[in-house]
Amino acid sequence: MIDDRRVLAIVPARGGSRGVPRKNVRPLCGRPLLAWTIEAARGSRLVDRLIVSSEDPEIIEVARALGCEVPFVRPADIARDETPGIAPVRHAIAELPGFDYAVLLQPTSPLRVAADIDACIARCREARADACVTVTAAVKPPQWTFVRRADGVIEPLLDAARIESRRQDYPSLVMPNGAVYVARALWLAQGHTFFEGRVVCHEMPPERSLDIDTEWDWYLAERVLSGPPFAPPPGKAE
Repeated sequence: MIDDRRVLAIVPARGGSRGVPRKNVRPLCGRPLLAWTIEAARGSRLVDRLIVSSEDPEIIEVARALGCEVPFVRPADIARDETPGIAPVRHAIAELPGFDYAVLLQPTSPLRVAADIDACIARCREARADACVTVTAAVKPPQWTFVRRADGVIEPLLDAARIESRRQDYPSLVMPNGAVYVARALWLAQGHTFFEGRVVCHEMPPERSLDIDTEWDWYLAERVLSGPPFAPPPGKAE
């Protein structure tokens, strides 16, 4: 709870993942991927209720074995490949009314920590925003993105005249990292998303911003979680 506002955290975990099959229950450094997000959410000081939303019997069993509540089975029609990510959040809000804020925690961000969750919730509340999302510094500016045509020729995605030779010549840019999404529950229930209205952000360092979507991402996550903690060079701390 923050002030007198109640907070619901939702971990969406469907069974039909494509990039990394069965990733939500696949062991990552000896624990199901799902466990890393559940542990981080349990460490939150502001989350009042934590649930997993899934249609998959094995995922539900694993979540409950980890001690996480699974209050319903997600309907199959919002557990498809084409299902927008906001759908299970709205479903959870409708099934579990009475919360002021909804927090979306994707299992594919195992490097986030409880402090990131609480900072995002607090930022949303303090800024009186409709939503707050975690971001990290953009590696490359969008002007450096090109479209590859069928004949192999590349063309700038944006205005070629705005392409600078140095990254330092661009303004400070960030991009959502997928770790934490917070919004007013009523705002989402009214049909809005985490990126509509007044949206603020909580910036996370790159070393906690990995979003697992491919086997390469999985490999990187294993190396990070099994190795010594990353220590930024002096003067580079977050």
